[in-house]
Amino acid sequence: MILCRVTGDVVSTVKNEKLRGHRLLICQPVELDARTPRAPSFLAVDALHQAGTSDLVLCIREGSGARLIFEDEKIPVEAVIVAIVDDLEVAPDEARLVGQSALERARAAGEVRP
Repeated sequence: MILCRVTGDVVSTVKNEKLRGHRLLICQPVELDARTPRAPSFLAVDALHQAGTSDLVLCIREGSGARLIFEDEKIPVEAVIVAIVDDLEVAPDEARLVGQSALERARAAGEVRP
């Protein structure tokens, strides 16, 4: 998944039949500070029908995964907005990210059988 900022939308007078009813938004990949651009912008279909300009979103940029969301192998989609990010908290250092999953901690504590 790619963290992006929606920077605008696309209006089309001619659209592929499979895309009718779906909005196309311009998504700018951003760093974890949610502001600094990190890659070129791309178009994504708004699967939520709720994302708008300046929203922070999560996108899938892979054709087959995107087509699974719409349950249509023929839809001409490469990228899809799958979530609107309400809040983002980033660990101050990578050391905090190293550790065990909740399941591993429960097993270590004897709360769950291996």
